Amino acid sequence: MFPELKRLIEQMGKDRGIDREIIVKALEDAMLTAARKKLGPEVELEAHYNDEIGEIEVFQFKMVMEKVLDPGNQISLVEARKSFDEEAEPGDSLGIKIETSTFGRIAVQTAKQIIIQRVKDAERDNIYEEYHTKKGELANGFVQRFEGGNIIVNLGRAEGIIPVSEQIFKETYKRGERIRAFICEVKKITKGPQIILSRTHPGFLKALFEVEVPEISEGLIEIVNVSREPGKRSKISVRSRDKDIDPVGACVGMRGTRVQSVVQELRGEKIDIVPYAEDQARYVCSALSPAKVNRVFVDEDNRAMEVIVPDDQLSLAIGRNGQNVRLAVKLTGWKIDVKSESAAASKADEGFQALMKISGIGEVTAERLFKEGLKSLAMLAAADSEQLAAIPGVGEKTAAIWIQEAGKIIDQEVIEKKGVPA
Repeated sequence: MFPELKRLIEQMGKDRGIDREIIVKALEDAMLTAARKKLGPEVELEAHYNDEIGEIEVFQFKMVMEKVLDPGNQISLVEARKSFDEEAEPGDSLGIKIETSTFGRIAVQTAKQIIIQRVKDAERDNIYEEYHTKKGELANGFVQRFEGGNIIVNLGRAEGIIPVSEQIFKETYKRGERIRAFICEVKKITKGPQIILSRTHPGFLKALFEVEVPEISEGLIEIVNVSREPGKRSKISVRSRDKDIDPVGACVGMRGTRVQSVVQELRGEKIDIVPYAEDQARYVCSALSPAKVNRVFVDEDNRAMEVIVPDDQLSLAIGRNGQNVRLAVKLTGWKIDVKSESAAASKADEGFQALMKISGIGEVTAERLFKEGLKSLAMLAAADSEQLAAIPGVGEKTAAIWIQEAGKIIDQEVIEKKGVPA
């Protein structure tokens, strides 16, 4: 039934990358099923692959009995000794080899279907394991077809899918065109492994830089974070583990060759490479590149920063539709409030005037309080007296008076706003 079975097993394992034991087990189970179709489900059967003769041997086991009551599972002592084993005794289990050629066409067809299905299952398992370990890596393939807007990619031994949500909106592809994508997920479904690919994932940009910049793959430069608006603009922050290596320069490459290779793969997506800094204020300033920053006020408790830029840099810092500051927020993890110098000055002027309502606070003192981050009556009223007393020229007694007076002024303003007479 299976000519040159030994050679067939070896060839199938080699061509399809399936473990030899899986193929042998599939063949044994298939022959067992075929035997049960011929002999019935009640008989005791075993199937084994005989490597020496290259054959799947099927054995039916019968109990040796003085008197046979169940011919399907029992054999008489006389017949057992005459035909199979001269030393057979009642109660022995005797394995009788069955000729597989007697199974019939339907049984053989069933066996073939089982083998085909088992081999397919094994192939699917192999593909799943292979690509599951490649999750987070780049995949190269060819556009095979389109299904409802999704791109089906031929990866060689498997197919990948780029859903509409993982495609860059302005990119178009033709059948047969080469395509590169990021393996973001591998699922097990009834049809086999589903390999989800992406060209919009931040990891795609990171993986491209790992390919183009040897210092990253060697671990000399670390990519700290990536923020993307696919097809439009991206920011990537990097730091060096070697003080002699400039991380930004290494990623840009000689005459911009390295970053340009990434830009070309992303079909023109603009990329800002930002140096990471432990000083978070400096990091945020770099993230707002190419805009220049004059000064920064940090609110650690709310993880927020107020960034003051020159008037002519405001639109650059914010970016079209807020894109630049939005990407900087994603990159750094800080809330960023960008203000122009004139807007900050206007707000500061209000704060100055309010602080100078307190007796003993003039312009010089108000400016000193501003530098300490106390920019309003509310902030002064909420200040710690010891912290305030530590400011040069302000003693503990004065600090307590200012805090108390600031609170009274605020209360008075609240009453006036409500229209209640004091």
